[in-house]
Amino acid sequence: MRNIDLDSLEIFRAVAREGGVVRAAAHLNRVQSNVTTRIKQLEERLGVALFRRQGRSLVLTAEGHSLLVHAERLLRLADEAESEIKAGPARGPFRLGSLESTAGSRMPAILSRYHALHPGVVIELSTGTTGALVQRVLDYRIEAAFVSEPFTAPQLNALPVFEEELVLITARGHAPVTRAADLGRSTLLAFAQGCSYRKRLEDWFGAANVLPERVLEFASYPAIIACVAAGTGCAIAPRSVLDSLRAAGDVAIHDLPARVRDNRTHLIWNGAASPALERLIELLQVRERKASAARRRVAATA
Repeated sequence: MRNIDLDSLEIFRAVAREGGVVRAAAHLNRVQSNVTTRIKQLEERLGVALFRRQGRSLVLTAEGHSLLVHAERLLRLADEAESEIKAGPARGPFRLGSLESTAGSRMPAILSRYHALHPGVVIELSTGTTGALVQRVLDYRIEAAFVSEPFTAPQLNALPVFEEELVLITARGHAPVTRAADLGRSTLLAFAQGCSYRKRLEDWFGAANVLPERVLEFASYPAIIACVAAGTGCAIAPRSVLDSLRAAGDVAIHDLPARVRDNRTHLIWNGAASPALERLIELLQVRERKASAARRRVAATA
């Protein structure tokens, strides 16, 4: 007999996301005692502890992590079922992930257009590396994500959406770079492990038997670019990011070999697309058709 209701799962998910009962109760607009009672009842039904206390916060146990994966999936399916039955416009929360670079250079125009077409959808955007985003989609913590090559997730749906040109950036006074050896033992400035752009650059170094002196990890491109401009080291970045931040004049830009330079961003998702995701896919496909037509016109006049 099933003994877990969706309401209990929603409360459990809120406590997991907020890291405690107080914040979860405020988020759900419930009294704290009700949230505490529902969590205790859920743990009693399952016969396991779902949380453990760490300082002033609650963190998931191994069993809690397992339940959260299923809870995210079941709650998303419930939202999709309700939207489809109502047969109205797409509405409700839409949890979307993105690379930091894509969020800054590509997403503003797309999200603006999406909101104008589908005002009933509330997009909850989170950023991360490709590796982290793929795992979140697999665990149903987010519904879809924009990730870059290379990534491995054959069980996920993937749609190529953006072509990116990756470039190497150094301080303005740096000598021209035509091969990895020209960088000597430079410091590499990059996102954390799991960043696909970082992997491309490290593979380029590795193929030339060049080892960076050290790797400094950052969480944003503005910070990386500022440190590169100050002479701290080198980095890899999409040219579109430099354009969006108007930072091309702050650093020296070096072309990379085609195997490193040419990159695609994909939209990935797990299982059937929800109405909100279907609308995003349609918007991206319309955008690509228009871009392709514009490229053909340019080629015809060249």
